[in-house]
This record gives sequence, C-alpha cells and structure tokens, in this order.
Amino acid sequence: MSDFPVSLTGGYSRPVPKPEPASLDFAVDRSSPVPLYYQLAQQLESAIEHGRLAPGSLLGNEIELAGRLGLSRPTVRQAIQSLVDKGLLVRRRGIGTQVVHSQVKRPLELSSLYDDLQAAGQSPATRVLRNETEPASAEVAAALGIAEGGEVQVIERLRLTHGEPMAYLCNYLPAELLDLDSERLEQTGLYRLMRAAGITLHSARQAVGARNASAQEGEQLTEPEGAALLTMQRTTYDDTGRAVEYGTHIYRASRYAFEFQLLVRP
Repeated sequence: MSDFPVSLTGGYSRPVPKPEPASLDFAVDRSSPVPLYYQLAQQLESAIEHGRLAPGSLLGNEIELAGRLGLSRPTVRQAIQSLVDKGLLVRRRGIGTQVVHSQVKRPLELSSLYDDLQAAGQSPATRVLRNETEPASAEVAAALGIAEGGEVQVIERLRLTHGEPMAYLCNYLPAELLDLDSERLEQTGLYRLMRAAGITLHSARQAVGARNASAQEGEQLTEPEGAALLTMQRTTYDDTGRAVEYGTHIYRASRYAFEFQLLVRP
C-alpha cells in the first residue's frame, strides 16, 4: 500500500514538507539583572527589524525553541508572547511560531523613507503611480511659496517592503526644479535624486497625525476600510531657504511608527 495519503480527487498527493525552523544565534547573560525573557525578546525583535528573521521565518514551537536556546519553556513563552502582542510574531497550530512583519520605526528627522527602510534591512521598493505636472492648488502653492495655479510636478508613489505596501507618498515640487523620470524614481529615493542634482536639503517643517483609511486607501495599502493610518505633511527647504518639496504621505499604522527622543529642558 502506498505511503502517500489519497487525495479527495482520487489520485495520490505527496505530503507538504514542513518549513525548517530558522537558524538562531542568540545568547543571554544569566548574570545580568535584565530578565532572561526580555533579553531574548529584544534579540528576536532586533533580528526581525534588521531582516535577519524575514517574514514567514519559522521559530518552531516553544519546547523546540527552549531546547535550542537552553532556556526554560516559561521564559521562551513570555518572550514570544511579548512579540505576539506587538504583532511581530504569530502562533500557528501544527507549525509553530512564525515571523509576521517588523514595524518600521522611523526617527523624526530630515531623511527619506527609502533610506530609512534600506538602513533597517527592509528591502524597499517603489511603484510610481503618477508623475506629471499640474496647476498648484491653494494648499500646495502656500506650502511652496508660489502663485496659485503655477506649474508643479506631482509624484504619487507606493512604497513597499518585502513586496507589501508600506506607505502612499504624494510629493509636489516646483516645476523645472529637476528632471525626475519614473524609472529613476523606482530605483531610489526622491531625496537622493535631489541631492545628486546639487540641491542641498537644509530643514523641513513637518506635521504628523492619524485618521482612518478610506476604501481607496485601504485597497492601495492592503488594509481594510477604516483601518488606522498615520499621516505626515512636510515642507522641505534648501540652504537658501527656498521651499523645494511639499509632501503628503500616509502610512499603515500596523507596520509603521514615528520615533523621537525628548529632552528635558533645564
């Protein structure tokens, strides 16, 4: 008799091979006052954020993981649960614990999303949705310091990581500022192209907010209608004080966060 199970269609089907657990090279300091579960959780989170544990990577079940790491099962369970609560890991019956996605934490500074994702090992990619000139609206004209109705270049892009949408970006630039063809925009970040053209980015004024996704936005970002989105509006200036870019962006709150440091004023 065949060792292979019989399929419902009457033929024979080979068993689907179970994914192999990811190779983990973590170490905990048992003499440290920091709890072991927290040490493990931080190392796992760092590996996910920097791409060493890619989405879909299998960690195995708690017993296997505890044995491989030389830790107790309750310690491993607590570490995993903390990352499940953050949405970085998911438990799957019969498979074990798998990496879902890391949440990108972006510092509040004058940098491009492309560069931040690349530095975090997030494999950024860009899909240009629109690249053309149009008359400036009152909002865009005020941000760029030009006359309403003046020509501006508008660029709409979808920024992806690991093949999944992360953010929708809409940028307005003064017409004739620089040549931006769609092919180049899909290969690198906007700020890199501006710097390569000799534009010195000096400062920016930025506002961060939040709202719910419309049906169209949800479809673009593969989120349900009404899902939480982070919003950002930014006007960027060169070293002469001229406004060179105005951007309105939306980000998936489930995958993205702004991070900043606060200093106590003496």
